[in-house]
Amino acid sequence: MWGILIALLSGALMSIQGVFNTQVTEQTSIWVSSGWVQLTAFAACLAMWLFTGRQQVSGLWQVQPWYMLTGGVIGAMITYTVIRSVGSLGPARSALLIVVAQIIVAYAIEVFGLFGVEKAGFEWKKVIGAAIAIAGIVIFRY
Repeated sequence: MWGILIALLSGALMSIQGVFNTQVTEQTSIWVSSGWVQLTAFAACLAMWLFTGRQQVSGLWQVQPWYMLTGGVIGAMITYTVIRSVGSLGPARSALLIVVAQIIVAYAIEVFGLFGVEKAGFEWKKVIGAAIAIAGIVIFRY
């Protein structure tokens, strides 16, 4: 149950952040806005690290495979693409497309066991669920 609540909170925060970042971009620029997001995220992480245990930062250099350390770069790309999509599609349509893309990519990661994730069996009902979500986007649009 806790995981469900956290996931719902995450989705809500992503939608709010997308709107905020788009508004900041309209008043500055895409890179100023994205940079501000990353800088303030770093500051928040640093503060939380200081208050929650201070695990060794040097552990980063032992992370394997090395490409797992590209999350910050991916985060910057996410910030950029969310700002652009909210700006051109609006928050609701943008969120729908983002969520469907997340579902499809996450399921592919599970089915193929990519990036060290435990491989899950293919299930047609999950593909049908994704197709229904896509149909929902079409219905929402019109």
